[in-house]
Amino acid sequence: MLREMRLGDAEALREINAEQLGYDVPLTVTVRQMKKLLKEPEKNFFLVYEDPTSKKAAGYVQAESYESIFSDPMFNIMALAVSKHAEKRGIGKALMTGVEEEAKRRGISAIRLNSAEYRVEAHRFYERIGYHSDKMQKRFLKIL
Repeated sequence: MLREMRLGDAEALREINAEQLGYDVPLTVTVRQMKKLLKEPEKNFFLVYEDPTSKKAAGYVQAESYESIFSDPMFNIMALAVSKHAEKRGIGKALMTGVEEEAKRRGISAIRLNSAEYRVEAHRFYERIGYHSDKMQKRFLKIL
């Protein structure tokens, strides 16, 4: 079942992020960021897939409003992850369909996302659901 994210999902989402995305952060960081981001629903959109048996989050997607002076508003997918035990059940596709529906509701006409070069299986998934790669990039980061 798709639903909005709740603070009670923090532990499950932290586990999914560590397992599937390699972001193994303390639970306190996950909770702090969830509290902050949930206060700005016009900027941030979250959907969770809740396992019907365990009632625990088994996947989620985070989209943020992406605005610039050189394009119409878009959604930027910050994260899409499904627990390893729940893969291959259509959850990722359902989450992305939910984001697309929310984008249309908000008058947003495009969704963008970045995916690491080595995530070939993820790239195939995005292509299967109608996304295409339009450029290759490198990410630059400076820790302050």
